[in-house]
Amino acid sequence: MKNPTRLIFASFVITLWLQSACTKTDAIDPPSPPISAEVIAASLTNSETLFKQREDVAKLREAVEQLRKARDYRNRNFQVEWKFAKYNYFLGTQSNDEAESTRAFEEGRDAGKIAAGLEQQKPEGHFWYGANLGELGRKNMLTVGIKAMPEVRAAMEKVIELQPNYQDSNAYDVLAQIEMETRLMGGKAERAVEILENAIETETNNMNLHLHLGEAYLALKKEGEARKHFERVIAMKPNPDYMIECRQAVEKAKKLLATRL
Repeated sequence: MKNPTRLIFASFVITLWLQSACTKTDAIDPPSPPISAEVIAASLTNSETLFKQREDVAKLREAVEQLRKARDYRNRNFQVEWKFAKYNYFLGTQSNDEAESTRAFEEGRDAGKIAAGLEQQKPEGHFWYGANLGELGRKNMLTVGIKAMPEVRAAMEKVIELQPNYQDSNAYDVLAQIEMETRLMGGKAERAVEILENAIETETNNMNLHLHLGEAYLALKKEGEARKHFERVIAMKPNPDYMIECRQAVEKAKKLLATRL
């Protein structure tokens, strides 16, 4: 039989060692100080400057990293979180590295959700949460997309409730794309047309609304209406803040005109 006294003594020694180790760790690695308002302000300014140069994807990565330095899990900042979500979204769409793209959308989704929780009556968090989640759903339609669609839809409906014209009325575009991408599961091109026609009544500077409206009309075999919107895309003045997306929209409109009409 083992000596009970020896067991008690051993337990006592282990407890003292653990306490000592914890004390030393705390002394070596004290809690880091809160991120100052000055650091946050500088990160926001620097990241915005870098984002404007995102033709170079390295600048976009740097913009994301600038905001990462300003994130504080103990004291969340609304501006930092929603912009971190936004810049990650664009990094996810621009990156040619599949792992980096997925990681960016995941980080953007999480930051957007935090921002939406911080300011529930502002559109930014809801929009970028839904946008990132939607892209993750597209990457994995069977495992993520089907489950995510109701959340993406709810996020965009909230944006429209709070500020319909936020981000050039792109919440309408997301809802229309959900209709188009889920036609095998009940989505309808007719509903996409209705959503986008409502959006373009007031939104004059969003090429994607017209591009996707043309695609919805194509799905309904209304070639004349489709042509009108593709030609409108080509004739529109590009938004200087979104030159990459404008070029992509024009290229796709030209391709559809050449191959489908």
